[in-house]
Amino acid sequence: PVQVGALTNWLEVASGAVGSLAIKTDGTLWSFGRNVFGQLGLGNTTDYSSPVQVGALTTWSKIAAGTAHSLAVKTDGTLWAWGEGSFGKLGDGTTANKSSPVQIGALTNWLQVVGGYGQSLAIKTDGTLWSWGYNPFGQLGLGSTTYYSSPVQVGALTTWSKIAAGRLHSLASKTDGTLWCWGYNATGQLGQGNTTNYSSPVQVGALTTWSKVGGGQTHSLAIKTDGTLYSWGYNSGGQLGIGDTANRSSPVQVGALTTWSILAKSSSPLSSSALQL
Repeated sequence: PVQVGALTNWLEVASGAVGSLAIKTDGTLWSFGRNVFGQLGLGNTTDYSSPVQVGALTTWSKIAAGTAHSLAVKTDGTLWAWGEGSFGKLGDGTTANKSSPVQIGALTNWLQVVGGYGQSLAIKTDGTLWSWGYNPFGQLGLGSTTYYSSPVQVGALTTWSKIAAGRLHSLASKTDGTLWCWGYNATGQLGQGNTTNYSSPVQVGALTTWSKVGGGQTHSLAIKTDGTLYSWGYNSGGQLGIGDTANRSSPVQVGALTTWSILAKSSSPLSSSALQL
């Protein structure tokens, strides 16, 4: 690890496959890395090897990075996106690339947002789940494989709590502690004990103790309320952390520790990251 500058006011960071984003405690947004599709939000396609401020606003609250597109929520609850627009993944009703943040609709009740390879997902303050973008394997959870270039509600439930996105699959937990997955499942990353694709959310087991979820490119991770860590899916590089390289199609506990706290998204099919308390 190498420290990025000497500042001590960084609050949140998100990394896609080819670009990184960060928010400071003053609400400013910064980006760095590769920028071929404008995913850094700087109004150009120039690469930057050090953080550069995105505009002058101090109202950025949440950030997310897909493979080559970026998403954010402001403190006023508005939703913004930029970068590669293919398949409608930005949610602005087009498939055009955008090199600066563009507002998605006019609503002010967006709470969380995540980006996968080509899909985007968000939760509103009312607990509803929304998705848009690339959908050949049903990773939008809408019961079809149709692409959407604007947010579409996933079912009618108002109990969604946390979301995560892998390359071609998606994950979420509900307020009741249940865990749900959908999309591509060739390596068991949906946790169903099989390799069948699902285009609508399917519950992973019957437990009600799931707290946080994370999506790797072709594997999945989750933390329970007791602080234990679980993983499943593709494992050829040992990315499940369970001491072997065999794929798993159902959640398997990683070690015996009960101090896991944070999951980090991985854009690589061969790595995972998590933090302890």
